[in-house]
Amino acid sequence: MRALAADPPPVANVNPMPPRPRPEGPPLFGAKTHKLANGLTVVHVEQRRAPVVAQYLFVGAGAGDDPAGRSGVAHFLEHMAFKGSPHVPSGAFSRRVAREGGQDNAFTSRDVTAYHQHVEASRLPLIAEMESDRFRQMLLPADELESERKVILEERNQRVDSSPQARFREAMAANLWGPQHWKGRPIIGWPEEIRAISRDDLSNFLNGHYVPGNAVLVVAGAVSEAELLDVVGKTYAGIPARAIEPRNRAEPPVAPINARMSRSEARVTEASLYRVIGAPSLTWGEMHMAQPLEVLAHLLGGGPGSRLHKALVQTGLAVSAGAYYDADALGPSELTFYVTARRGTDLPKLEAALNMEIERAIQGGVTEAEVQRSIRQLTAGALMALDSFGAAPRLLGSALAIGLPIETVEYWPASIRAVTPAQVSQAARAILPSQLAMVAWLGPEGTALPA
Repeated sequence: MRALAADPPPVANVNPMPPRPRPEGPPLFGAKTHKLANGLTVVHVEQRRAPVVAQYLFVGAGAGDDPAGRSGVAHFLEHMAFKGSPHVPSGAFSRRVAREGGQDNAFTSRDVTAYHQHVEASRLPLIAEMESDRFRQMLLPADELESERKVILEERNQRVDSSPQARFREAMAANLWGPQHWKGRPIIGWPEEIRAISRDDLSNFLNGHYVPGNAVLVVAGAVSEAELLDVVGKTYAGIPARAIEPRNRAEPPVAPINARMSRSEARVTEASLYRVIGAPSLTWGEMHMAQPLEVLAHLLGGGPGSRLHKALVQTGLAVSAGAYYDADALGPSELTFYVTARRGTDLPKLEAALNMEIERAIQGGVTEAEVQRSIRQLTAGALMALDSFGAAPRLLGSALAIGLPIETVEYWPASIRAVTPAQVSQAARAILPSQLAMVAWLGPEGTALPA
């Protein structure tokens, strides 16, 4: 494949970012971060366990940045990214990676879009050349737009429309945040809006967000820092800098559209209860509460030993119960409690039992023993994630692409270990009674669900 630039900028354009104060203890990945003259952030993680490399290019734009009335643009553009660039014909990207024995894919979240490849280490120049060519100029061929739209609509049909649980989760988000709020719209898009997306919509999103200063390149594996910077200097460094379209995301509503919802479906076999609460994150609101909320979510719903498991599962009211919370979100996040009822359970009694545990956390706080148990289990899980080859690029790229410092990832275990019972109790008192909250029931057809 011919070179993408006749005279690529020298490696001298790659400069280390200024160091930040670091917490005590070793970093998870020991990543080295550089900033190109065009604004692209480059992260290197050397891992020699196997002679392979992973390249992840994160763009700081996702479904939360879709234009009003055009939900699904970010995801649609991710699909069109495989339809060719100046030196890579439509469909050739994945074929070339597969021919080298590698794997490639992409994903769109609410906050980022990412493109990634895993290949044998000596093939890094190839995938860097192809990815930088795609990032510089996607072709977005008009004659492939409608066929890809059909693929996306079928993907939506398989993943959402044919699944009662997926449709229900989509409806919950629309009720909590609003169907046209950026957190209430589905990542894949509303069907009627997918059908309305034009090539101009895709091109405008591409030109505004796919900009070097709005992207993070993470390469992990059997490659030295010098080797990576040489490859980057010959590929990505030649992409011109451009202005970045700002992320103008609306503030959350004060209260949900509907504080309660219920739905019965013929294909549902067990009744499920959800209580969803709007919450701060590491980038929005009372940011200092984000890590205490991680501990609180695990303490209340982190499997056997958690409060919800003891109160709802061990007592025979439910077959499962848990909680989850995402601190690493751009803008407001959610703290979600979920319970699957045991058949024959009195459903109002189950909801009352869940509410009682939440109220107990608000009024009585938490104990030192509970907090230490949750911290041990959370941090042990983080260390186990290091065994996954894609863990470093996914975690580092996702954080940097939404503006979090790299220390958020590298020293996350130390940050969690520093959380105190007083901080967790304070977070419970502040967040659990929020007005931006809803209760939702999904049950089998004919089930009398609590109103």
